[in-house]
Amino acid sequence: MSSLESAIDYVVTPVPASPLGTIRIRASARGIREIAFVEAPDETPHPSALTDACRAQLSDYLQGERREFDLPLDPVGTPFQRRVWAALAEIPHGQTRSYADIARHIGNLKAMRAVGAANGRNPIAIVVPCHRVIGRNGQLTGYAGGLERKAWLLALERHGHADSGALAGVPGQGDHHQDHRR
Repeated sequence: MSSLESAIDYVVTPVPASPLGTIRIRASARGIREIAFVEAPDETPHPSALTDACRAQLSDYLQGERREFDLPLDPVGTPFQRRVWAALAEIPHGQTRSYADIARHIGNLKAMRAVGAANGRNPIAIVVPCHRVIGRNGQLTGYAGGLERKAWLLALERHGHADSGALAGVPGQGDHHQDHRR
């Protein structure tokens, strides 16, 4: 394993009123392998040019200054999971989709539960925007990082900023605007 295979870095979110906390970034020689929420740094950081670029882009995004990421990705998963993650990456900033929408997008409407499972195993939070997937009825559904983080991220994308009242203006959480396709 090269030194880049074990590249790891952290972002301690500097955003006021953010529930996001500390974010761990892992990279391989081919790209970003993981972006995950952690309670605190749990390993010694070994940053690389790639984790530095990811940290900078995440910081810009969290400040409302970036809408898209330009990073090579290297998630580890099954071919089905990678298809789902690729579909997630196509959800436009500030919009949401249902599990049925994603299943339809990958050409397998019967795979809604499998889509949900793949969504929950997404190793690259925020950049592969699994937070943009909501229930068919517009309600927030599970998120590996917790619903408070999901609501905060959706509010950030809708308004360019988010605060402790992030649930206001999020589909199914205080307003009735739904922009996902059925």
